Amino acid sequence: MDRNKFSSIAHRNHAFANPISETKLMKMIGICAPMPQDKVIDIGAGKCELLIRLVENYGVNGTAVELYGEAIEEAKKAAAGRISEDSLNYCIEDAGAAIKRMDQSSFDLGICIGSTHALGGLEETLRTLKTLVKKNGYLLVGEGYWKQTPSPEYLEALGGADESECKSHADTVRVGEELGLIPLWSYVASDEEWDDYEWLYSSSIENYCFEHPDDPDAEAMLERIRSWRRTYLKWGRDTLGFGLYLYRNV
Repeated sequence: MDRNKFSSIAHRNHAFANPISETKLMKMIGICAPMPQDKVIDIGAGKCELLIRLVENYGVNGTAVELYGEAIEEAKKAAAGRISEDSLNYCIEDAGAAIKRMDQSSFDLGICIGSTHALGGLEETLRTLKTLVKKNGYLLVGEGYWKQTPSPEYLEALGGADESECKSHADTVRVGEELGLIPLWSYVASDEEWDDYEWLYSSSIENYCFEHPDDPDAEAMLERIRSWRRTYLKWGRDTLGFGLYLYRNV
């Protein structure tokens, strides 16, 4: 079963592939006060809904970096009729490779929400965005954090994850501070927002498999999502948080 296919189906009904509410997300974008022709990069952009809205609402020029080509195809369909074709540039490749061709200090806003793994983790992502974003520009990163110490059983259910893969909320903010960034704002997902995200995530797979019983991956997808749902309800909801972190580059 292709991991990208699974994720695409699981997120097919999400406007944004993270548990932070649209209201909170757009408020943080508003704090950045984007101006027409500002340059914005989104690493792990997925279906590019956030970039599309930034172009629509603020007139920015967007660059989307996304490894999964089918997500970009969905993005192009979503963008059609909403924004001009030349306002959004698509890079369908590994984020590390894409970044190497980009000029330093060339963006006004750098975004990476839920995709810091693409650049080697939170610290490396912030370090990379810091080089790409102009002085006094903004970095907006979405990252998981531990609400409490994860149990060994939960880490094992996550596929043998290590506690060091996430930090506390306070320590996540501090990573940016230690790199010389100024923290301006943060929101974390509430329990209700997590439930909205996770139940939509799992029901999207359940409904897809109901609608497509002949898909050769259906059985594997159902096994995976049901195991994930049990893990979320037993441990994840109380242990794993997700936050948006906004910094100013200095």
